Amino acid sequence: MSRSPASTAPLAVVGGRLATHLVDLTSDLGALDTTGFWAVVLPFDGAPICARFDNVRPARPWPGPAWCGPDADAWTTSLNRESFCAGVRTIQAAIEAGDVYQVNLTRRLTAPWPAGADIAALGAALAEGNPAPYSAVVRIPSIDCHVASASPERFLWRDGDLVSSAPIKGTAPAADGLTAKDRAENIMIVDLVRNDLGRVCDFGSVAVPALLALEEHPGLVHLVSTVTGRLRAGMGWAEAVEATFPPGSVTGAPKLAALDQIASLEPVSRGIYCGAVGWVDADRRQGDLNVAIRTFWMEDELLHLGTGGGITWDSDPEDEWDETELKARHLLHVASGSWRA
Repeated sequence: MSRSPASTAPLAVVGGRLATHLVDLTSDLGALDTTGFWAVVLPFDGAPICARFDNVRPARPWPGPAWCGPDADAWTTSLNRESFCAGVRTIQAAIEAGDVYQVNLTRRLTAPWPAGADIAALGAALAEGNPAPYSAVVRIPSIDCHVASASPERFLWRDGDLVSSAPIKGTAPAADGLTAKDRAENIMIVDLVRNDLGRVCDFGSVAVPALLALEEHPGLVHLVSTVTGRLRAGMGWAEAVEATFPPGSVTGAPKLAALDQIASLEPVSRGIYCGAVGWVDADRRQGDLNVAIRTFWMEDELLHLGTGGGITWDSDPEDEWDETELKARHLLHVASGSWRA
């Protein structure tokens, strides 16, 4: 018996707006510099999804059935504690050899997709139980795109020629749990993001107006920095994404070497996780894309959630595993409906 979502109408809830009446669907990022309002999904692995909607209005409370998710004990993991900790040690050996400075190691949590469920209902549950500044819901059944994101992290914001990114590195249950390792990790990724934006921005325009700012989120705190720049003439969304994607905070440094480590250590594709989700208003030359962390998606009639963290030379493998548990804990409570208790 199929467990596919009951609703088939495409929609997106992005940037505080509800977008309906899908009129165009493309993988060409150049379309984001044409006209119209677009919902954007950039999988970590896979082709971009750019969906233009003709009806855009302020978001409203979810009118459909409430989310009823899988049991809290139904989730499995692509890497268990032993395998994840072994991966941390492998990365540290690569750091010792001079191959990389930092690698983001992740794992995928998976549970059965509830019969008749709707990803938009999960998005509504997240909005109530885990509100996030860059939340997003995208539902396009014709291409099996079902995403509900409660991301706290900005990947790429644009207003005209101005662009900005706000990488997160450093996570703890409370501010007094943040360490020198967290701060060093953040600064390392800020340098990477500065370099990425410098590939498409005017010389001298890239700046860091906020470094190591403390942000509180449900169940944890983060260190967040902000990097800004001004796009060079002729640079649009396609060029900006090509220069900066995938986000440095969820890959590592140097980025290409870190991606090689990720490919060898993570047993399954990241899919939507660690990509980007958001919106673009091509007419106003504005847009905002998140880093697709704290993000659920439906694939192969299963519900998925990714969790991970940045590994450095002074990482403790057990502590890194515990951080992945911390990042996922509250989200799993929301997805199972147990967070209210």
